[in-house]
Amino acid sequence: MFGLNENMHYYLCTRCVDMRNGINGLSRIVRDEMGLAPLGGGIFVFFSKNRQSVKLLRWDSDGFILYHKRLERGTFETPSINGSTGRAEMPWRTFSLIMQGISTNSVKYRKRMYIDV
Repeated sequence: MFGLNENMHYYLCTRCVDMRNGINGLSRIVRDEMGLAPLGGGIFVFFSKNRQSVKLLRWDSDGFILYHKRLERGTFETPSINGSTGRAEMPWRTFSLIMQGISTNSVKYRKRMYIDV
């Protein structure tokens, strides 16, 4: 119910967001600035200006879930973004690394063979 996993789509808001925004304010940003539907099933990621806080907005079939993480020390790394659409889609691997505090610039992925069954 509350879990996040690799089967979900993660959308990053490309601008810093005031962390006083709640569900209504963040869903308005998703709709008006990111051009996406808040009820569309994606996970929407918002960072604060100082990158010590992150909020995640998610629709869960009958209501919104708002995750909030604030670091006591250090900052979150934000991925490099191309374009000016107001949003960027982020793969699960990148999202997971950022949440764990691992620099995505120093990570080297080894080639693997994946077979679709």
